Amino acid sequence: MISFCNVVKIYNSGTRAITALDDISFAVEPGEFISLVGKSGSGKTTLIKLLVGEEKPTQGEVFFQDLRVSSASPSLLQQIRKKIGVVYQDYRLLLNKTVQENLSYIMEVIGVPKETIDNDIPQVLSIVGLDQRADNFPHELSGGEKQRLAIARALIHRPQAIVADEPTGNLDLYNTYEIISLLQKINNLGTTVMLSTHNKEIVDALKRRVITLEEGKIISDEKIGKFIL
Repeated sequence: MISFCNVVKIYNSGTRAITALDDISFAVEPGEFISLVGKSGSGKTTLIKLLVGEEKPTQGEVFFQDLRVSSASPSLLQQIRKKIGVVYQDYRLLLNKTVQENLSYIMEVIGVPKETIDNDIPQVLSIVGLDQRADNFPHELSGGEKQRLAIARALIHRPQAIVADEPTGNLDLYNTYEIISLLQKINNLGTTVMLSTHNKEIVDALKRRVITLEEGKIISDEKIGKFIL
C-alpha cells in the first residue's frame, strides 16, 4: 500500500545542506499497524510530509497504492490525499465551528453530497465517542476530546490509511491510552495505521511492527518490535 524506495531528503540552509532522510526504503501492507519511532530530528515528520505530498524527495520515490506521490500532479495529489487521513499533535481544528461543523466542512470541500454528510457524521462521531458532543465548540472539549475530533476529521472521508504524527504528545496518560485504543479500533475495522511516536510504553504495549529512525536512517524494522532508543 505504501512504499518508500531509496528516498533521500536534503534541505539547504544557506551554505549548509541538512540530510533529513538518507536512503529510506520500506513498504507497508494494507491493514498493518506500524509505529514509526525516533528521537526529535530523526526524520519522522519529514517522512510523513513526503507521504502526503507536502514535500518532494531529493532522490528516490514514494508510492501510495502504486500511485507515485513524489511526482504527482496537483490533481492526482488531491486524489491521493483523499485516501490518507492525517492526525497532528496540535489538532488543527476549526475553532469557530462545532464538532459536527468541523466534519461537515471537510466533506463539503471535497464535494460530498449533503445526504451522505448527514448519514456519515453520526457514524464517525459514534466511532470516536463524541456523539454527545456534536454541538460543542473545540474550546468546550478536553484535550483528549480534541484529539478524538482530529481523528474523526481524518476518518470522515473514509481513508484507506491513517497517519498520526505524535497524536498523544500533549495528552496525559489516561487520554494517551484512549487515543491509542481508538487507533487500534480503527485498524481493526480494516484501515492501515502509521503512528509516529516517541512514547516507549505505547510502542512496547502495542506489540506491532516498529520502524526506528536515527539521524535520517532506518536502524531497525521489526515485525513485533520494541522501543530500542
